[in-house]
Amino acid sequence: MITGLYETHVQVSDLEKAVAFYTKVLGLQLAHRDETRPIAFLWIGEDKKSMLGLWEQKENLQTRHFAFTSHKEDILNYSVKFLETKNLQPYNFLKNGTVQPMVFAWMPALAIYFNDPDGNQLEFISILEGEGKPELGVLTYEEWINLQ
Repeated sequence: MITGLYETHVQVSDLEKAVAFYTKVLGLQLAHRDETRPIAFLWIGEDKKSMLGLWEQKENLQTRHFAFTSHKEDILNYSVKFLETKNLQPYNFLKNGTVQPMVFAWMPALAIYFNDPDGNQLEFISILEGEGKPELGVLTYEEWINLQ
């Protein structure tokens, strides 16, 4: 019945600022803007198979977490530099002060985190080949490769 996730929605404090961030900084494409309410919809990816909704909320903003599917090579080779050139602070799941992508061994998946201007927690994630190993917890990619 369920084959994927089509859309997710987040609250933002300033719709104009958020649209600029997600389109100019992250490269999403504006799909539609509601002219009667402060809402915008953005396409995620060129195939237009998923969407992000931005809802302006001036008070009692509730931040969320969501992840963008990425290629393993992009996460390993470009994600940290990409984020830093956009003045975004990358961090890993352990929040241990390093900006090294980490592997969730139970999936397994490689991931790196960052925040949008409102504090919504965003993630680049790539599912890795092979069987999950939940007993390993969260580890560096190098540790994961050495255990394979």
